[in-house]
Amino acid sequence: MPPPSIVIEDLSKTFGRQTALDGVGLNVERGETLALLGHNGAGKTTMMKIMLGLLRPSAGRVRVLGRDPVQRNAIRARREIGFLPENVSFAPALTGREILKFYARLKRAPAADCDRLLDRVGLHDAADRRVGGYSKGMRQRLGMAQALLGEPHLLLLDEPTTGLDPALRARFYDIIAELTGRGVTVILSSHALSELEDWAQRVAIMCRARLVADGTLESLRRASHLPVRLQLITRQTAPALAETLGRPVIALDDTKREITCGFDDKMALLRRIAALGPVIEDIEILPPSLDEVYAFFSQRDDP
Repeated sequence: MPPPSIVIEDLSKTFGRQTALDGVGLNVERGETLALLGHNGAGKTTMMKIMLGLLRPSAGRVRVLGRDPVQRNAIRARREIGFLPENVSFAPALTGREILKFYARLKRAPAADCDRLLDRVGLHDAADRRVGGYSKGMRQRLGMAQALLGEPHLLLLDEPTTGLDPALRARFYDIIAELTGRGVTVILSSHALSELEDWAQRVAIMCRARLVADGTLESLRRASHLPVRLQLITRQTAPALAETLGRPVIALDDTKREITCGFDDKMALLRRIAALGPVIEDIEILPPSLDEVYAFFSQRDDP
């Protein structure tokens, strides 16, 4: 097994009296997609800057692609990292192609990659336009192309889909899926939780400088003990169905009914519903969403 892309042990960072990170521990395996979640000021961006070697930790141990990011021998490792900051800013007088070639020289990446990446993010037709005339979404796509220069082994993406329409967001996640399929590690920090639900293999939740939850979405759903919702389509009234099943039933409209249950009794309840036969026309199982899981762990650990 190759070593993890990221190893963080008991990491702390203070700025004067302010604690930005407090004893954080986190490993991210190669080829893994991690959603790093937290409110503004929770410590996500500080942790990314430490991974990039832009900040020194106050305490703890960090290894990125096998190296300490603040040591001189980490220069090569930094060339293997792609970073897209939350607020993308480029020289407005330069064209998209000129911007990308400038970053390619900094990263010692082949200039020939620039046209391929501009096409990949949908900026081929705007490559020779000045960036000052780009929309926010176009600047975001140019930032993504910059992050992909040099075939990175690790991508750190801070609010990467800001300003992108649904079609471009889908293209972005297709790129992420392709990269992780090749073994690239991706850390996504975003407030667009509904987008991440289908893409993140793991979820890490920060709250008040601490890591309060870490695991697959399924494991965090179970750990939260949040209810599962079952929505039924039936002509049977909510009171009649409640009497049959022996639990509360909510009428959402003329035919839709909702029942909540825990993970442990979900299958038993489904069997009882299935035994009702043709009276049940359809059923949909709605596990706790990532928004709900995030809210649970954040509120639990936020006084």
